[in-house]
Amino acid sequence: MGNPCADFDGYRQFVVATLQQLKWLDGKEIERSERIQALQNFPVIEQQIGEQERAYCLRRAKDKEEAQRNLREEEGNEAKGRSYPGFEGWSPFSVESKDHIQAPEGQEGECNQKKFKDSEDDLEFWNKPSLFTPESRLETLRHMEKQRKDQEKLSEKKKKVKPPRILITKDGKALNVNDPKLDFSLKDDEKRNQIILDLAVYRYMDTSLIDVDVQPTYVRVMVKGKPFQLVLPAEVKPDGSSAKRSQTTGHLVICMPKVDGVITGWRQTSKPGESTLDSSREHTNQRSKQIEKLEVDPSKHSFPDVANIVQEKKHRPRRVQSEPKITASEEDPDFEDNPEVPPLI
Repeated sequence: MGNPCADFDGYRQFVVATLQQLKWLDGKEIERSERIQALQNFPVIEQQIGEQERAYCLRRAKDKEEAQRNLREEEGNEAKGRSYPGFEGWSPFSVESKDHIQAPEGQEGECNQKKFKDSEDDLEFWNKPSLFTPESRLETLRHMEKQRKDQEKLSEKKKKVKPPRILITKDGKALNVNDPKLDFSLKDDEKRNQIILDLAVYRYMDTSLIDVDVQPTYVRVMVKGKPFQLVLPAEVKPDGSSAKRSQTTGHLVICMPKVDGVITGWRQTSKPGESTLDSSREHTNQRSKQIEKLEVDPSKHSFPDVANIVQEKKHRPRRVQSEPKITASEEDPDFEDNPEVPPLI
């Protein structure tokens, strides 16, 4: 039963007789006969409850003393373990102890043994019967807190701490580093005698998160605390360098003028076909600028004469021609002409 008062003998009769307005107790209905019987035996039950209460107070005092003693012992053991952790049985300042330093394999074995022992202790603690007392609940909470701290220590040990990034070696040599893992392009502009670095910085990243450091032999860019370092192919002028971001792509463009070199002209190298095409265009442009007049022989011009487009001719009236007379053919001797028959034509 979850009610700790139920451990007292006569507890139900005492409560039923004391609280007469109560109808249910511990999920069971109080009947009228049970209440009458409890009221009749109330003096005896009250005396029994008093004796049990005094015995309970003495037992609780002993439990508190025992809990305090166990707590002091645990704290003492923890203090001893913190004083020389991992060096049990020898002094850390003795010279002989150096010969007893264990190898990493032995340390791993000890760690495994310690984990096994802790698991056994934990299983024993949870299987041990305990009284329903405040001290037992506090002990359970302390045990759980200790387990949580041990787990945090193990997780911290498992975390691998990254070594600091080496940007420049001990002999002063700069290294190529790309921790932000950004795309970049390095261009040697011989016409302007400068080196151009195009770093593909994130487009919407704030410029305040970017720090540029140009040195004569290398350039370093810190992007959100991550270093990007690149060794330059030639020595540059840090004072004359400039850095700006593209308004369209957000890339960081760093222009670094070289220390040695000559700025060449803007001569464009063209292909042979392009040169001939350009020369012909220039020739036509020059001819178009000059005004040229053509001399044409008027006798050989091809312009039509408007005056002679329509040729007027004198048309004579047609006369009625006389019909040809039909004469008999002399070849046919039997032909006889009939005057009554009209001519065929």
